[in-house]
Amino acid sequence: MDNDNPASPRHFLSLLDFSPRELRRLIERAIELKAMLGRGENYSPLSGRTLGMIFEKSSTRTRVSFEVGMTQLGGHALFLSSRDTQLGRGEPIEDSARVLSRMVDCIIIRTFQHETVERFANHSRVPVINALTDLLHPCQLLADMQTWFEHRGDISGRLVTWIGDGNNMCHSYINAARQFDFRLNIACPEGYEPDVAILEPAGERCRIIHDPVAAAEGADLIVTDVWASMGQEEEQARREEAFAGYQVNDAIMASAAKQALFMHCLPAHRGEEVSAAVIDGPQSIVWDEAENRLHAQKALLEILMGSWQA
Repeated sequence: MDNDNPASPRHFLSLLDFSPRELRRLIERAIELKAMLGRGENYSPLSGRTLGMIFEKSSTRTRVSFEVGMTQLGGHALFLSSRDTQLGRGEPIEDSARVLSRMVDCIIIRTFQHETVERFANHSRVPVINALTDLLHPCQLLADMQTWFEHRGDISGRLVTWIGDGNNMCHSYINAARQFDFRLNIACPEGYEPDVAILEPAGERCRIIHDPVAAAEGADLIVTDVWASMGQEEEQARREEAFAGYQVNDAIMASAAKQALFMHCLPAHRGEEVSAAVIDGPQSIVWDEAENRLHAQKALLEILMGSWQA
């Protein structure tokens, strides 16, 4: 911890930063906040607080959900793109953290290298939230878990199948399997497996099965993501060829359990990683999943800024 940081604020850079019990309480609280909003209750525990939002990667759902969420909790959100800050002009990350954390009450960062959020958090006086890096996307998993709990109850003991790239979403599902106690099958082409350092601690809970139909067999939840993430556009053609057999379609869903659900963090490319019949079909809960970014992150902001205890 930096000696310019007299306190040790709690951060959320990974699902592993919270205990399994805390994560379940966060999900319960997100569902409560969603119900309160639906009833039109005025709830402003973060009045006078400011959330700094640093975006080196663009986003629709992340920006809107955090900004609206902070407003609904009575606070203010300040959007900072890489064009608007010295962070994008060569100022050391440590210096940006020291300055910004003296002016705002919490900071979210959406960037490329995971090391960026770690270095920033190490020198921040206020909580830092990982709003996505190339390694992890824990906020999306909070929304995904809330959505599952709303539709099916506790996910403990269930089978989830990830189909696609071993990317930041896949890594976060591996961590979620550890924290929420479910089994995870990972179907990916050879050469696109998840990071071994993230996979190995999950032990036998997670399995790589290169055949997507076999991986989906009996699964309660099927999840996918785009084949080429932001920053990989130049690999699009090569990835389309490698992932050609990994589309989530009717055959995949037929291999899964009868009542299986489908999730996608969005944006989606119909006809590539998922067929229109699946994402727009009755087993898809992607719109609830997208909305729940708002509610899950409101619960996270409450916890990190001390207005509610998990």
